Amino acid sequence: MCKKEQEKVLRELGKSFDPQFDKNGLLPVIVQQHDSKKVLMFAYMNKQALQKTLQCRQAVFYSRSRRCLWHKGKVSGAIQNIVSMRIDCDQDCLLLSVRPALQAACHNGFESCFYRDVMGNDLVYNETFKKNDVSKTETET
Repeated sequence: MCKKEQEKVLRELGKSFDPQFDKNGLLPVIVQQHDSKKVLMFAYMNKQALQKTLQCRQAVFYSRSRRCLWHKGKVSGAIQNIVSMRIDCDQDCLLLSVRPALQAACHNGFESCFYRDVMGNDLVYNETFKKNDVSKTETET
């Protein structure tokens, strides 16, 4: 077995945390509500965001549009406290299990960012609006 194959086997079956960031230095992250298992959102982390997340046990992401770290809920109060973190078999995607401080995880005021069903060419709302203050921008300075 060549060295590259050995590294792949160790990454997939071993016990060392070795996240595989993409060519842009980003790691996809799925966020799930711990108790209900409902998917709340999808975001990205860079190495610095991952490091901060591991340190504070709250979700910190990298905003591709703003090109900066984004501590989820730091401004709005919608903090996502991490219960557990899982990495997929290739170590190229994280799953965060969280207990949100507020009911709405989406910046548009819904519990989940996945609040619409695709029905052909139409979108149908599948949950109701929550009353978080969604007007605040969440960026870390």
